[in-house]
This record gives sequence, C-alpha cells and structure tokens, in this order.
Amino acid sequence: MPSVKFETGRQFAIAMSAADPLAAYRDRFHIPKTPTGSDCVYLCGHSLGLQPKSTRAYIEQELQDWERLGVEGHFHARNPWMPYHEILAAPTARLVGALPSEVVVMNSLTVNLHLMMVSFYRPRPARHKIVIESSAFPSDQYAVQSQIVFHGYDPAESLIEIAPRPGETTIRTEDIEKLIAEKGDQIALILLSGVNYYTGQAFDCRRFTEAGHAQGCVVGFDMAHAAGNLQLHLHDWDVDFAVWCSYKYLNGGPGCVAGCFVHERQARNQDLPRFAGWWGHDKNNRFQMPSKFQPIAGAEGWQLSNPSILSMAALRASMEIFDEVTIASLRAKSETLTSYLEFLLAREACEKFSSLTPRDPSHRGAQLSLQIKKGGRAVCARLSQQGIICDWREPDILRVAPVPLYNSFLDVHTFADKFLSEIKA
Repeated sequence: MPSVKFETGRQFAIAMSAADPLAAYRDRFHIPKTPTGSDCVYLCGHSLGLQPKSTRAYIEQELQDWERLGVEGHFHARNPWMPYHEILAAPTARLVGALPSEVVVMNSLTVNLHLMMVSFYRPRPARHKIVIESSAFPSDQYAVQSQIVFHGYDPAESLIEIAPRPGETTIRTEDIEKLIAEKGDQIALILLSGVNYYTGQAFDCRRFTEAGHAQGCVVGFDMAHAAGNLQLHLHDWDVDFAVWCSYKYLNGGPGCVAGCFVHERQARNQDLPRFAGWWGHDKNNRFQMPSKFQPIAGAEGWQLSNPSILSMAALRASMEIFDEVTIASLRAKSETLTSYLEFLLAREACEKFSSLTPRDPSHRGAQLSLQIKKGGRAVCARLSQQGIICDWREPDILRVAPVPLYNSFLDVHTFADKFLSEIKA
C-alpha cells in the first residue's frame, strides 16, 4: 500500500478498511465471535492463525477418500496420499524464496531443527560453538543445548547467546556481525530467528549469512515467525537451512505439519550425515524395501515418516490463498497496518507502557510487543473479556499482531482505543 498520512478518528479506519485492496480476504476466514455474535478483534495470528473457510472441504475430501478407498487412497484418492506433500512444494517454495526441491513439508518445527543439526552441527575441538539470540524461543534453546551435550560439549562453553546492549530491547545488527567476525573461527553454527518471537525484531538474514559464511560457519534460521510474515529469499541469501511451523501466519491449524528448507548445494550432498527414515528414501525403489538407505536428492531426503494427510490438507487450503494474494502484497499491507497501530498507540503520551519492537518497519514483522509496567496480565484479561484477543508473555509483554490476510484497519483502531482505555484505568 502507498505511504499514508494517518489520522486518529474511527472514520479514517473505516475508510482505510473500505479502500484496502486485500480487504476481501478477511471474508475467507472464520473470525471468532463474541458471546453477542459480533466478530472478535483477533490479533493473535503470531500464535495461531485463523481457519480458512475452505479448510473443511479440503479435509473432508480426504476423509471421504479414506472412507471410500481405505488403503487404496494412497494411490487412488482424488489427491493421492503417497505424493501429497509434493503438492505443497511449489507454493511453499514461492512463499520462502526457494526452489521446490529445497523445501519439504514434514514433522514439527523442533523435530526438523534437530534433524538439521544432526546434519549441520558438526562440532570439533577448535570449532564447537553455537550462536543464538538470548531471547530465542525456549524450544530452540532446549534443542541447541541438548545437541551440544549430545556431542559431548558443555553449553556453558559452547553456547553463545547474544543479547541487546544494556538499556536496549533489541539486538543491533552490527553487534551480531562483530561477534561473528571476532569469534567466527570458533563457531560451528549460527542459528537465529527470522523474527524474534518475544520482541518482534526481524533479523537481516542475508547479512548474517554472508558474515557467517565468510568465517566458515554454517548458518540456519528458525522462521516460525517469519514464514508468511516477511518476504524471504532463502535461496538467494544462500542460507544453509531453515525451519518453521505452519500454524501461525500460515494458518495450517493447531499442531500443523511444519516446513524445512535445505539449500540445493547442501541438499544434493548425499554424504551429509543424517537421521534416516523410509519416507526420505529414493522414491524409485522405496517399496522394494532395500536395507540400505538412499536419500532422495533435495530437502525431501530428510523426511522420516509419511506425514499426516489431514494436516497437510488444512495447510493446502491456506497456501492456495497465499499463492493467490502473494507475500509481496501482504507485506506491503502489513507494514502499513502495523505502522498504523504504532501511530494510534503513540497519539497520547503514556508512561505505563512502551514498545520493545523496532520502529523501522523493515526491522519488524506484523507484531508489536508492548511492555506494560504494572498490571499487564489483568489488562490482557480485560481485553479478552471485550472480545479482543492478543496474548501475554511473562513477565510484562502483551504481544499484538495485526495479520494482513484477515485483520482490518478498523480492528487496529478498536484495539488501540480499548487498550489505551484499559491501560489508563
């Protein structure tokens, strides 16, 4: 969307919503209702995306084929189950900026992260450290620490957690680059978030990949809060690997099957160590049941077991919407929508809260993390009682995500009005 001069009035929000070229996509999602039957203001897509109205039909098709065909559905369903994950390869690749052979839909995020570290975290005495941000999602921290211990190292020695400078809330790009330059010869793996779940800070993946590769480091990303949120170019950025979940911005539903990217220069290296499973074996002789594993060329070669068809069907419903609207259009609206939220919250000076999230739209996703000095959990609860759904993160953060696929400018205005009223109460 073009640059807009924001106004504070409700009529401006109504006019912006009416003029929004993507407004019609809201009608393709189920919006949770209040007890009185009106739409909730749902600003929690960073945690669980809403259900596309087409999802039911996609899942029911597979239920019908299972009912009608039983095991024969693997080959004779309307969308045969054996190659079902391949349907998602091209739209997933377009979404994250990859080649279709570089992506695969499989497992869950942390399982995929472990599988990637099996292949790409290869510590040795002179180079055994892993770099993550200090506020990385706990599951990533657990996975990294356990991998370090598994290889016989001590996280106290092998884990480098980079934090903001004292008095600051986000990590400076130059500080990460300086760390890589100074300690790169000790670093085996750089593993950062595309967007930090806690602060909403978006990291410069291209620059960190270049910096890491210049020092001989492997560079991977957790894109859980970036896939479907930012424009990604994983192939062109030369990222070694990336993983993400599909239930946040991708709207695949609770616990939906996750995604994985492996750059083609790595994915075709069949000598890489990996944990193997039969779904990653060469499709040409998979059913001959050979005893020796022969991986599929590309990211598919990291698959372990056949994925849930019902989960993939739900994701497919959403991915078709992404293909239709394009991530470039969504990102343009997102920057305007989040900036509008920031503008509305800043219209009245209030010392009771502040934002942790970078002000520069290019350094954040569709999220503001509001730090509330006192009584924030109660504020979140009162907003929920009024049909405004966001989420709380201890000790003092209210996360708010205006998702461009289904959130309107009026949603943002309503939230801002209610929030400011509650915070000053």
